[in-house]
Amino acid sequence: MVVLFLCQCAYFEVLPCSDLCYGVFECSQASNENLPPNVIKQLAKELKSLDESPPDGIKVVVNDEDFSQICADIEGPVGTPYENGLFRMKLALSHDFPHSPPKGYFMTKIFHPNVASNGEICVNTLKKDWNPSLGLRHVLSVVRCLLIEPFPESALNEQAGKMLLENYEEYARHARLYTGIHAKPKPKFKTGAISESTTALNVGQPNNETPAAIPSSVADINRVITATEQIANVPVAAAAGSASVATTTQKREAGLAKVQADKKKVDARKKSLKRL
Repeated sequence: MVVLFLCQCAYFEVLPCSDLCYGVFECSQASNENLPPNVIKQLAKELKSLDESPPDGIKVVVNDEDFSQICADIEGPVGTPYENGLFRMKLALSHDFPHSPPKGYFMTKIFHPNVASNGEICVNTLKKDWNPSLGLRHVLSVVRCLLIEPFPESALNEQAGKMLLENYEEYARHARLYTGIHAKPKPKFKTGAISESTTALNVGQPNNETPAAIPSSVADINRVITATEQIANVPVAAAAGSASVATTTQKREAGLAKVQADKKKVDARKKSLKRL
């Protein structure tokens, strides 16, 4: 089913897109059969060039079975509210391409004056300024430049356009918020994380070795125990009164009890680490 939307730029024919889109359209059943052989040949040449020498901040995602749907990942330009974001967009080519311009859509949610809530892009290159001699490289570069310099005068997102004209800081805050939520690149798994963790736990280390994580603390406590035992063997001066002798003995016994308790904790930690 084809639906027509009206915006300030022109009429747009909303074409189906993949399930990565905003969820407004159904999946497309288009294939290379919808494009003439000479167009397919030209597109294959352009896509190869884009793959071997990609434009700055743009990576094309090629589907050999359907050249009518050209997807690309666009990096948010530095110094803009879209910095550090990764935005997936799509160009939908009609059967009479390149005589008619492709339709552009952002498949990643973005807060931008020239991008509607359903993802469609409004830019003159894809409308009145279209020329069949323009290639995919030029179109993709124009879309990325749109992130650097929006055109609020022809806004599809009226809220973003009005905010950009009246309060840039508020507009930038909204755009950064959308970028942080929807356009955050997926983190890459660190292959060395597991080996680093097992090394820290000394997995596989012989049981007779002191665990690397606590040698100094064990040695310190052993020194304290030895010193305390030596102190315990020092005889009390004969001149001291019975009260002071009793007090000294109590303190000494309390100190020995605390040290022995600490030693038991250390031994328990040793056994736990050996089990690991």
